[in-house]
Formats: sequence, structure tokens, C-alpha cells
Amino acid sequence: MSLFEKTRNWYGRFERPISSLSLVFGFVFDALTLKRVDTFWEISWVVAHLIIVGLFIILIHAKESEIGDEKNPSKRHFWYVNILQFFFGGLLSSYLVLYFRSSDIFATWPFIFLLALAFIANESMKRHYIRFSFQISLFFLSIYSFAIFLVPVVLHKIGTQVFLLSGLVSLIAILLFISILYFFIKDEFTESKRIIFLLIAGIFIFINFLYFTNLIPPIPLSLKEGDVYHFIERNKEGGYDIVDEDYGWREYFKLYQDFKKVPGMPIYAYSAVFSPKYLDITIIHEWQYYNIAQNKWVTDAVVRLPVVGGRDDGFRTYSKRSDISYGKWRVNIKTELGQTIGRIRFNVLPSDTEPVLKSIIK
Repeated sequence: MSLFEKTRNWYGRFERPISSLSLVFGFVFDALTLKRVDTFWEISWVVAHLIIVGLFIILIHAKESEIGDEKNPSKRHFWYVNILQFFFGGLLSSYLVLYFRSSDIFATWPFIFLLALAFIANESMKRHYIRFSFQISLFFLSIYSFAIFLVPVVLHKIGTQVFLLSGLVSLIAILLFISILYFFIKDEFTESKRIIFLLIAGIFIFINFLYFTNLIPPIPLSLKEGDVYHFIERNKEGGYDIVDEDYGWREYFKLYQDFKKVPGMPIYAYSAVFSPKYLDITIIHEWQYYNIAQNKWVTDAVVRLPVVGGRDDGFRTYSKRSDISYGKWRVNIKTELGQTIGRIRFNVLPSDTEPVLKSIIK
């Protein structure tokens, strides 16, 4: 037996754990390397994965495969299915990284959950890769997730019309792919077309529902940094002189960071929001406090701030409030359409003396 055959058989024997580890390492790789949604590297990375996925869907179904081929490492079909699974995993892990960075998980968890569910299904339901409709529906979700951030980057705009255009582009792309696929496998497509179009329609409707209920992260925007400080001032060099409280390490693990407020002193909310180059927008700092009696969040102030696109670490800006009440507060950083980019949470505590402070420059 040759070395190639031994390696092939070894992979077939341990394919499951190897596949799982590769997806984990792929996710870590994406988290470390994917930085901006508007760069040639990120866009090319996703496009290459989409092309490979589409190609191997065609290869898997272009010819009838023998029963059991998907489990036999000596057959081409086995490798086609594994390659398809690997690149689907790469696509979905990229989207998880990019979309997770783009918003507060508590505000847009349904869409993140949808991507995570697809990511898990890609690994745990491998046998479904012989099911044509599952592949096409997952491919459409991948195309749609890509178009949602590619179209704003290309047009330098965000908004409802741009999102609807993203959906139209996705539908055209999947219909073109189905037309190509139909040329190779007319019989199989005819048998599956009803369920395929139902799944595509279901995904399309669900993503639109998430968008119009503000449950989709506002990608390509993302919050690079957000916090509350005791003082902020722009310096002559264009940076920001900041006075921050000297917190202990345990404070950073709290959902609501304690902020010791001296009477009469304001609180500053700082945000650094990334927007692609040439995509200049207006963001909102929505100051809210938790009303215990009413058991709900109440808006205290809304501050509109400009953001200029293109800066790697995000465009820096801030708002401030004076004479606010003690208790739980949050500053929602939103688009003008109400999509949550990020959220700053803090707990305002009374303090008769000024806490230990430190100066930093951003």
C-alpha cells in the first residue's frame, strides 16, 4: 500500500475529529486575520469560498454517485463532500466573526444565532450534504450574508433601500447558480425544486423580518471601542485626552461597570465606530436609565454625532450628560435607522470624594 493510500485511509478513519479541529482552527484564523469588511483581502477571501462551494455542489451532483460513496475515502464523492463541508465552514466562520464584531450580541442575537446554527449544522449534519435542497439553502444564506455587507461597501451607503438591493442581488445570484446547476442535473432539480424555492423564500423572508425589527447587526459598521469616562477633551495632535477611573481587574468582568460619580460632575460616553472608507454617517448616542418602578428602560437623551469612514480603529467621538440619577444606565450606539452598533453599560454610584483617576490618550 502506497503512502498516499495510507494517508487517505487514515484521514477516512479519523475524518470526524480532524474535520472538527479544522473548523475550530479556521474560526480562530478568521478571528485573527479578518479585520475590515471593505478590504480586498476580506472580500476576496469570501468570494473564493463562494466560488469553491458552488463548484463542488455542481461536482457532487453532476454525476450519479454510488451508494456509500460519501463514507468511502477511495471515492471522489467522499472528498467532494469533505471539501464542500470545509469551505462552507470557512464561509460561516467568517460571517460569525464579522457580524459578531458589528453589534451588541444582546441586541441582535437572532441573526448571530442563525449563523451559529448553520455553522453547527455544517459540522454535525454532514450526511445532509447528499441532500440537494440543504446545500442550496445554505448556499443562499451564505450569498445573502455576503451581499448584506458588500453592497453598502460598494455603494458607500447604508439604509433600507441598500438592504433591499442586497436581497435582490442575492436572489439574482442564486437563480443564476440554479440555472447553471439545472444544465447538469435537470432530473434531480425537477424533483427538488419545490422544497428548494420554499427554503430560499423562507430564508429571504426571515432575514427581512430580522432587518425590519432591527435584529440584524448593522454591518459594515462596527464598534471598535466604547466606554464611559470622567473627562474627555480633544488635544492639539488630534487625539483625545481622557481621565478614567482606576478600576481593579474584577471590575472588567462585570456586565455593568461601576462608575463613581461626584455630585455636579458630568459623565462622558466615548465611542470609536468603524465605517468603511467613503461611507460617512450619523450615529446616535441614546442615553437610557433603568426605571425600577416601571421595570423598563427609559430614554433620557438622544445625541447625534458624525462619523467619517475609513479609520482602522474607528472614528472617535463622544457625548456627555450632567446631573444624571444614580442606578443602572446604558448608552445605545445606533444608526439613524435604529440598528444597534454597540452598547455601553454602567452603574452610577454616589461618591462624596473623587475616586482614584488616571490620564490616558486615545
